[in-house]
Amino acid sequence: MIVAKKKAFEVEIPIIRQSIQALAVNQDALIGRVIKIDLTRMMKGKNLDAALVIRKENDKLVGEFLYIKLLPTFIRRMIRKSISYVEDSFEAKGKEGTIILKPFLITRKRVHNSVRRALRNRAKETIMEFTKDKSNNDIFESILDGSMQKEVSVNLKKIYPLAFSEIRVAKLKRQN
Repeated sequence: MIVAKKKAFEVEIPIIRQSIQALAVNQDALIGRVIKIDLTRMMKGKNLDAALVIRKENDKLVGEFLYIKLLPTFIRRMIRKSISYVEDSFEAKGKEGTIILKPFLITRKRVHNSVRRALRNRAKETIMEFTKDKSNNDIFESILDGSMQKEVSVNLKKIYPLAFSEIRVAKLKRQN
């Protein structure tokens, strides 16, 4: 019985400008494989998990994001007494397809349900407007560098000032 020896192959992740090593017998065995990585160190303490699918582009292996998920432990650390939080889940259309987004907002003080509903609706409108003309990679990159969250926070400040504005989950919707 002959056993093929595995080798380490470089997989580039252009969004975070890093590369990782993946073990396989040959490069073709890696194509389509899903790799989970922890982005906590890169994001300066923001507990983020991500899953990447490996594709081949120009004879190089490239990782594309499937999902980014903020871990519940990080959210638990952000929540304090006498505050309100707002959650939502919806599908946002981009240029290349649909992404399921789950924003998570924390207000500075406790607020009425009508204010929470207004925050939820305005956040959804802002995110839909932000993602409509962007590719999947651009959307994931804007979530990682915080530009989407900043835009949401600035737009929602007119309704009620937020202590925390984050995208809890961003996940590519499967095409069946």
